Amino acid sequence: MLPMDCTSNYTTCEGREIHYTEWGAGHAETVIAWHGLARTGRDMDEVAAHLSQRYRVICPDTIGRGLSQWSPDPEREYCLAFYVRLAAALADRLGLTRFHWLGTSMGGAIGLAAAAGPLRGRIRRLVLNDNGPQLADAAIERIKSYAGAPAAFATVTELEQYFRTVYKPYGWLSDAQWRRLTETSTRRLPDGRVTPHYDPAMVMQFTHHRDDYLLWSEWDSLDLPVLCLRGEASDLLLPETTEQMRQRGPRAVIVEIAGCGHAPALNTPDQLALVERFFAAD
Repeated sequence: MLPMDCTSNYTTCEGREIHYTEWGAGHAETVIAWHGLARTGRDMDEVAAHLSQRYRVICPDTIGRGLSQWSPDPEREYCLAFYVRLAAALADRLGLTRFHWLGTSMGGAIGLAAAAGPLRGRIRRLVLNDNGPQLADAAIERIKSYAGAPAAFATVTELEQYFRTVYKPYGWLSDAQWRRLTETSTRRLPDGRVTPHYDPAMVMQFTHHRDDYLLWSEWDSLDLPVLCLRGEASDLLLPETTEQMRQRGPRAVIVEIAGCGHAPALNTPDQLALVERFFAAD
């Protein structure tokens, strides 16, 4: 069930149906808020609701996730290059000439690559939520281990307990937020069990596009303000990487988020204020 102040929408990008929620439709300035690898756009509900007091906020489901179409060509389309093409097509569909980008994990990589590519000059400010131009190999292996073979359970309650375990690094979430995270990313299998709401084939990105998340050349080409939020215990975005991000390319502002690993849930007053202040400084 959607909150009353947002709408559910579908459009076609690159021949694929993409679902997105829209908040604050009456505002002139826009933020695209893009979720992480095995998640959905509904993860952005808290930050979108907060930002929608000032901005129009668009929260897409990546192809193969949530309510967006699953790819009929997974080896070719579940990769950063295609996600960037989808992002550019979505911006065109929505008539966005200049806008901000907020991306968690994979969503940050899409924004980084798009800002260095087809959306260069159109993305005004970029927030990377626990993402950078190089990710730790060990953490990628950890993510592959569960993302490629998603767990399935007899009940939604069991699935929620699973989410509470694997996404514990998100930091604090209320009981209601854990319940909504579960209900907005659940699908039922033919045998009646429930499982996370994504296409398991999306893990082909890691086998067919092994260097997808090595983006230093794109990073060094950026010329826009960048804020990077790093979970203080993140095993994906390492301190040595954020130190390089401070010193090269757009020279990001780095803020460590206490009590989180990969990736901060963007649901506490401090986190929301960081994002809002950064965009408002434009």
